[in-house]
Parts: sequence; C-alpha cells; structure tokens
Amino acid sequence: MQRRLAAGYHVSMGLLACSLAFAAVAVAATEPTGQLKASIDRVIAILEDPRLKPAARASERRAAVRKIADDIFDFEEIAQRSLARHWRTLTDAQRREFVHLFSDLIERSYMSKIELYSGEPIQYTGERVDGDLATVMTRIITKTRTEVPMDYRLLKRGDRWLVFDVSIEGVSLVANYRAQFNTIIQTASYGELVKKMQARLEELRAPR
Repeated sequence: MQRRLAAGYHVSMGLLACSLAFAAVAVAATEPTGQLKASIDRVIAILEDPRLKPAARASERRAAVRKIADDIFDFEEIAQRSLARHWRTLTDAQRREFVHLFSDLIERSYMSKIELYSGEPIQYTGERVDGDLATVMTRIITKTRTEVPMDYRLLKRGDRWLVFDVSIEGVSLVANYRAQFNTIIQTASYGELVKKMQARLEELRAPR
C-alpha cells in the first residue's frame, strides 16, 4: 500500500508541498495567495525555530504541525474527490471513518517530508479565482536551481481558503490517489482498501 501511495517523484514532492501548507491559521485576509503565503511562512518559521530543531523535540515539532493541519486542508473534500464515484456508495459512518483514516495516514506518512525543506526559495507566480474556487501558482527553486511548478487548488469556506489539491508539474495529487484507490476497490473491495490503510497506519504508529 505504501509503495502505491508514495510512488514516484510527483507524489513525494506533492506531499512536501502540502506539508508546507500545514501551518495555516484562521487568517483575516480573503485573498487566496495572501492566506497561502502566510501559511507557508508560518510553517517555515516552525521548521527554523532553533528551540524545535533538536532531534529530542522532533515529536513535539511534528505534533505542533499536525495540530494545525485541519485549519488549512479540507480533508473531507480531498477524501471525496480521491474516492470519486465510490464516495457515493458509502454510508455517513463510513465517510467519517474514511476521512479520519485518510487524513491520519497523510499526516503520519508524510510529516517527515516537511523536514526536507532547507531554505529553498518559493515564488508566487499568479492566481486565478472563479467564485469559491481558486488556484495559486507557485514555484520552488531547488538547490540545483531547478524550478518546480506547484499549483495549489483552494476552496472558499467562509472567510478562509482551504487547500484540496496540489498539482506538481501538471500532475494532480488527488488524481494520483483517485487512480490508486480505484484500482484497489475495483480489483478487491472498499473494505480491502480500508484494511490496507489501517495496516499502514499501524506500521507508522509503531515505535522506532
């Protein structure tokens, strides 16, 4: 399951991009780019806080980031789009279970991706807004001076813009999950998908 969920450069970079957005709080600004930049700036501040850098405080640092993940990501929207038509077949209880499981898996599987950030410049190159949907275009400049384009897709909820997808070099993170989840459900069952996700979570929760 982990190989399928984490396969390839695009998934890893996409989750790093998502991780960088984890640090949002309720921001008064209504501008999508302004809220996203504030979020990324805040998480970078956490990563660069000398008090949280020691290995002994790694769990505290990661817990602090996880605690605010729900404030920037619309995990229910991500889950619904990732399951696509299969979402409609689930009961309310199954939907709640899946959202909780999926969000926990993303956070625990890829929290370490946050720590890969080491000062790479992030450029904000444009914004498109269409009603309650927005796309914020950014580029990360790698250590080798390679430009990696990342488009964040956001949905407006009240006065906040919440991330529900990230596209890395034109490859959608949600589309990646959708293809993987659909394959497992089609070749096995939805129950088997849940079992695989639960098994992976147990691995991640095990002491190292």
